[in-house]
Amino acid sequence: MKFFLTLKHWQFFVFVCVLPFFIDLTSFINYTIGAIYVFPMMMLLFMFFFFGWFYAVGTNLYPKLSAKTKMSLTRFKIFLFFPVFYILAISVFLVVSMIPYSTSGEPIEPWIFLLILPLHLFSMFCIFYCFYFIAKALKSVETQALATSSDYLGDFFLIWFFPIGIWVIQPRINKLFDESDRGEIVEEIY
Repeated sequence: MKFFLTLKHWQFFVFVCVLPFFIDLTSFINYTIGAIYVFPMMMLLFMFFFFGWFYAVGTNLYPKLSAKTKMSLTRFKIFLFFPVFYILAISVFLVVSMIPYSTSGEPIEPWIFLLILPLHLFSMFCIFYCFYFIAKALKSVETQALATSSDYLGDFFLIWFFPIGIWVIQPRINKLFDESDRGEIVEEIY
């Protein structure tokens, strides 16, 4: 996972934003019945880079935290993996379940949305927790002190507005994990 820690900001932007955009664009240009399969594949590609970056940054910043900073790496991992599994499930659901509705013109059953809504809201909460964890860990490692909410609020919003914020956050991550620190990058999954 050190791949994500060594990418330059423009390289990461290409993988996360430009590549999925062009995959989606080609599916609209060459629209066929197979286009419904392209969106889940594009989401999986985006999800790999987006959540892979979260995992790499969160797990590699955690060992660098000072003893005063109390953050739960286990909670971070649980809250990171729930949206991953949720998005995978939704992608499979879109491909398997929605094709009959899109070809027949029948309305989608409302109970499906009642099932998806709470899962979606919890998944959003988990993603916001990951933003919080990475922003606080990044600021705490940079200052080598316990970061207060006013210290890392800007980083939180930079991570939230990911395509823009990556241009500011990724160079800071690169600086933290430069050549002298390569040996400290966590390679294993806890």
